[in-house]
Amino acid sequence: MFEHKRLQSLDDYFLELCNRKEKGVFFYRINGYDKDIHDFIRKYYEQARRTGVVIEGKIPNPDEKNLEYYEENMGKAFEMNMPFINASLKKWLPRMNDYQRESVAGSILQNLLDMQRQGKNEAMIKNAYIKYMCWLYYKFERVVNQLGANAVPKILYEGSISNYELKLISILSNAGCDVVMLQYNGDTDYLKLDPTSVLSESYTPAGKSLNEFPKDFNIRAIVNEIQEAFNNERLYGAKPQTVNCTNAWINTKVLENIQTPVQQRGTDPNCFYNCFFLLEGVEDKLTYLNDLYQLQLSLKNNKRKVVIQDGDIQKPTPDEINTINRKNYQKYDQMILDLCANLSFISNAELKRLANKAFVDLMLEQSKLDGMNINKLVGKAVNILCWLKRYYSELFGSWKSTEISVFMMMGAVQTDNEALFIRLLSRMPVDVVVFAPNLNVKSVLEDKFLFNKKYDTSLEVSRYPRESTDLHMGTVAYHAERELDSIMYQDTGMYRNQQFGKANIISLQTMYEEIELLWKQELKYRPNFDTSNNVVTIPVIFAKISGVNMTASKSYTNGIRDLITADTIVINDKDYIKNMAPNPMKQHATDFFKNGKVQKSAIKNCRDYQYGFLREEMQDYILDKLQLLIDSRNIKGTFENGTEYTIVSTILNMNMDVVRLIQKFDFTKTNPKLIYINTTERMITLEDSILIAFLNLVGFDILFFIPTGYQNVEKYFNRMIMEEHQIGEYKYDVKIADSMLVPQGTKRSFVDVLFGRNKY
Repeated sequence: MFEHKRLQSLDDYFLELCNRKEKGVFFYRINGYDKDIHDFIRKYYEQARRTGVVIEGKIPNPDEKNLEYYEENMGKAFEMNMPFINASLKKWLPRMNDYQRESVAGSILQNLLDMQRQGKNEAMIKNAYIKYMCWLYYKFERVVNQLGANAVPKILYEGSISNYELKLISILSNAGCDVVMLQYNGDTDYLKLDPTSVLSESYTPAGKSLNEFPKDFNIRAIVNEIQEAFNNERLYGAKPQTVNCTNAWINTKVLENIQTPVQQRGTDPNCFYNCFFLLEGVEDKLTYLNDLYQLQLSLKNNKRKVVIQDGDIQKPTPDEINTINRKNYQKYDQMILDLCANLSFISNAELKRLANKAFVDLMLEQSKLDGMNINKLVGKAVNILCWLKRYYSELFGSWKSTEISVFMMMGAVQTDNEALFIRLLSRMPVDVVVFAPNLNVKSVLEDKFLFNKKYDTSLEVSRYPRESTDLHMGTVAYHAERELDSIMYQDTGMYRNQQFGKANIISLQTMYEEIELLWKQELKYRPNFDTSNNVVTIPVIFAKISGVNMTASKSYTNGIRDLITADTIVINDKDYIKNMAPNPMKQHATDFFKNGKVQKSAIKNCRDYQYGFLREEMQDYILDKLQLLIDSRNIKGTFENGTEYTIVSTILNMNMDVVRLIQKFDFTKTNPKLIYINTTERMITLEDSILIAFLNLVGFDILFFIPTGYQNVEKYFNRMIMEEHQIGEYKYDVKIADSMLVPQGTKRSFVDVLFGRNKY
């Protein structure tokens, strides 16, 4: 019989019998959880699976066939003495040796005698004995045949144990088995069977407390984890001979670390020493750009391979994407293994192993994120493979194991795909540095290896200074003015001229009487105006005024005239875009819109492009709104009969009066206006409908005055995109001269009045 011994640590379970301080076995209950417990259970499960028994749930009671087989072989005789039990075991379990039989027989007899002392009658004791014999034969035969060996057999039990299960496992423990019981719901049920913990002990680690077991934790989860680890091993293939030692060697002088020669970073031949930095803000505005300029000079003078990326990494082109071989996948491991084959462009074997490991590590990590699916992960994988291919020759051309190249990015990392690519590079022989001097732009880059240095001072820098001509050094006064500018115009309700480059519109629902009050009001005073995340939310008016209010204090014409400002386009009973007017953009429309996307680069590079003189951000704003107009499908025929190409050609050929209003539009001040008057049965044209829908998205206030109440402006709209106000009776004989539609206060000459000319 073996004595139960106390653990010094959980690792004692894995000592062979001859190496244990005292010859004995361990029988412990585990009622709590931490990472050490998790790792121990995983290791213990592996041994129990090979050299013992794992019990998930209850041990099945012997059924009728089991009992019939036992009686057929062993008869009905029962004696509670050592010779009988020993002889029975020899017949019932013939592979046991003499030592093993003696140990098990003695342990069974001791258990039966304890039952007798507890007042159990002979029938109950006999039934228990037969149950033990059946369990030993059907469940524990492999365990009893290993008793007494140097490698102690293991039993792993999961859940709340029953009385007779505990008795049998105690028999096996006393005969020479290690036992671990996992009790996910604590010790309460067990202590009802063994109140003084005579049969086993509860495990409590020294100096720390345990948490409750996670709800999804069980042996099956451990099995899945082991299987997953086994599958993952296939993905890695041959492991690299070196590992990254990232940032462990650095000092506090960040830029010095990047310039430290590779040979001086560390001496372990099994490691490569690189750095991975995110530097937010600047330490000194006056010297920042010069420090960066000197840094890249130093790196190039030392023959380091350097790649500098300004701003966002350009998305992979269709040609780049087509070079990545991929298939349809059902499982993550299948997908990762197949996509790893795309690393064949890496010629150096060790570098390829490093890239493969980094790629597999990150893909496995991403596959476990909430909301991730195979298609989304394939998209991420294709992106970073394309980028690795793009920068490969600059970073790793003719690479040697003694080289650490440099990848520097100017500007915060703002997309998950960029962050993933940068993290991939940081696990390869590359110094990776992200400079994010503008503290108003947040970075999404996070990594366990990342060293993040944050300064309190912010500076706007659009491009890394590569040449002396790139250096524009601000004076102390200049930077002081910029700081004052930030204080005045950041969340104060005051805005500098053209402070924002992006805007979204919301259409206000108003009463008719409110239109006149809101019309000339600056946007920042309108309800629902907002400037979150550096994007302005513009509340605009977009309405159709049907009928004529005969009781109004002003005449119909004067009411319209009072709304006209210097920045108002008035369309009075005519087509604004002439049907036969030349449009040089029509011939390019199919090149400008492909695969559902406006091709910005193709448009800007076209010789006939008309908006190249506009501010760059305003050009992008126009093209973004063009994409939004097409995506909204507000114009009839979009994606049905080629109307999307008419939209493209119409918006890229706008009248210069409209373009100038868009160019000068400041999203926080008074917005430009459009008033469209239609007093007849004439239907609005497709081109005018496109222009008006577009100007609404740009941020114009737009009013249709339709005294007839006819539906003559809705023809080409898929839905009612403006609100309608019915203000009075329908009138069919209203005529408004152009000469009456001039801004208030505009002086007109006698000739203008005589010939009906409108000057504004």
